[in-house]
Amino acid sequence: MRKPWIVGMLLTGVLLGACGDPTSGPETAPTPGDPEPTTRQRAAATPTAPDAPTAPRKAPVVLYLGDSLAVENQKVLGQQLRDDLDARYTGAPYPGTTLCDYLEGTDDRSLVPSQDKAAVLVRRLRPDVVVLQFWGNAWGYTPCMDGITYDKAEGTYFSRYADDAERLTQQIADAGGSRRPRIVWVLQGPDPITPDRVRRVNSLYRQQAEASGGLVADAGRAVSPASARYTWAQYLPCTAYEREHSAYCTQPSQGRTALHRDDDYLHFCLAPTTSSPKPCPVPSPGIVRIAREITRTVGNHVT
Repeated sequence: MRKPWIVGMLLTGVLLGACGDPTSGPETAPTPGDPEPTTRQRAAATPTAPDAPTAPRKAPVVLYLGDSLAVENQKVLGQQLRDDLDARYTGAPYPGTTLCDYLEGTDDRSLVPSQDKAAVLVRRLRPDVVVLQFWGNAWGYTPCMDGITYDKAEGTYFSRYADDAERLTQQIADAGGSRRPRIVWVLQGPDPITPDRVRRVNSLYRQQAEASGGLVADAGRAVSPASARYTWAQYLPCTAYEREHSAYCTQPSQGRTALHRDDDYLHFCLAPTTSSPKPCPVPSPGIVRIAREITRTVGNHVT
């Protein structure tokens, strides 16, 4: 009974070595520049008053932080936010990271440089929304976790993770000052190796959002079977969107699409995983599903 677990853990080590190489910073996450302001018009309030003036509304400013899943998602999410919400978007994810990497005060043991800490970016960009997407670094890859791992110290791992979530929330709030941004916590998809860990991490995200006035985007549900939220699946039935956009329904004759490659159960990019993580270069249904759900959540907040 231990053989599948052992094989799974060996595979995990291979994947994490590829997705979390600290020497290979993100392709598009140098210090972000200030975005140019844009506005968009809201539709007339009622059809009976077509001549009523409409007030211009500032496009939402969105900051996206996260780990290797966010690295592969960042371009698709940015385009989705711009297309649907006219958002001004900045992505600064780093592979192999977790919440503590984005805390100020962890420079000497973090995979995120000081100029891209969450509070620093909030002070510079003044975002309306900060989207956080972290799988939940459970293997002690980043030094800021101080060697705490899920398999060796489960209780300590969750306690530390909860503390880091609270600290990061507070640093973002303090950096925002009178313009405190709304935090969107992205819930993760199923993990075939430690399914209960992801369930508990998602619960922690929900609790932190509720305690601090944040939001949750259940992107993980979009990449889970409809009747089994925490059951991992490599393939799912094609959605209506995927059927209309053939590149995203990878096996139309079977009515299903691939979310993961055969050799990577964690990531959603259908291109081979490399030692230098980059935004996904090929159409990947899982990434689009995640991006659409995050965009929907942000849109519900800003509209």
